[in-house]
Amino acid sequence: MNTGRTIFSQLMDFFPLSEFHRCVDRYHGYIHFARLYRFVLAAAFFVVRARVNMQYRRRYSHPVDRSTGLRCDQTIILTGRDSSREYPVPARQVRYFDAEHHLHLSILSNNFALPALTLAQLYKSRWNVELFFKWIKQHLRVKKFYGTSTNAVKIQLWVALIVYLLVAILRKRLALQTSPYKILQILSVTLFEKMPILQALEGFGDKLLPPDASNQLSLFE
Repeated sequence: MNTGRTIFSQLMDFFPLSEFHRCVDRYHGYIHFARLYRFVLAAAFFVVRARVNMQYRRRYSHPVDRSTGLRCDQTIILTGRDSSREYPVPARQVRYFDAEHHLHLSILSNNFALPALTLAQLYKSRWNVELFFKWIKQHLRVKKFYGTSTNAVKIQLWVALIVYLLVAILRKRLALQTSPYKILQILSVTLFEKMPILQALEGFGDKLLPPDASNQLSLFE
């Protein structure tokens, strides 16, 4: 039931502030060795790509089936000045060749129980996440940058990403068949109208602008 609340107010119900703060607290900045070691202390495991210039000493080498793409499975000790202090326990390095993309991967983990090929497959699964962000980049409606500093550009891109994800949540929760692009169009002209959000989305009809193919912009225009 609508009690005089704007579309914007109703839309924000799908993104509670407490959940936002929980995500911020959980997913901070850049992954480094000190952070990886905290995974070890928490009895959790990680699978990341090893640094190209990572300094280490091999402790053991385990046999691998090279026909699967595996090239080596090693237990190593980090020897860099900082890395050896920040991550003082053995790690596992798996080297894998992805024939499909002709890509050599060096994967670092603290999991010594899973098969080496499983670790490689876990790392490869992150490519699906990268494809998702590529798709988001192609669909974000950023038409103009209001600032050209690094921080200003990042803030606007993050805002656009949050808006798009919020629309995706709205679309799923309300079981809408309308495309995200059309939902964004409707919200752009009804955001501060006082009506039930579902009524706004269902009652707009075909009064929509055609898609704008010019979705890219110039930073210094």
